Amino acid sequence: QVQLVESGGGLVQAGGSLRLSCAASGCTFSACAMGWFRQAPGKERVFVAGISWSGGRMYYADSVKGRFTISRDNAKNTVYLQMNTLEPDDTGVYFCAAKYTAQPMAVVTSNFDYWGQGTQVTVSS
Repeated sequence: QVQLVESGGGLVQAGGSLRLSCAASGCTFSACAMGWFRQAPGKERVFVAGISWSGGRMYYADSVKGRFTISRDNAKNTVYLQMNTLEPDDTGVYFCAAKYTAQPMAVVTSNFDYWGQGTQVTVSS
């Protein structure tokens, strides 16, 4: 059974930074494309960033380009989301997701196989 556990959320002022982590277990992590999603109160969950299992390709939602960076450490079975210059609109529950893929450079933005439980990020103005 694949398990994804997010951590690193919290309360931060606008303009501040946070680093989210997602630890994976029960899967061949290096064969999983990974992604981060955000769900704001009363809204649908939306894609934020994705990274191929090789770590060689990343993709970002327009709203976070230039502010967020996704990365991964396959030796530690962990994917990260560095969030800088945070804005109140970044507030929400952040979910980590994984999808098996045979393509080392494939970035996945939907139809993930596994999800974490989420971590809350609140950005105050």
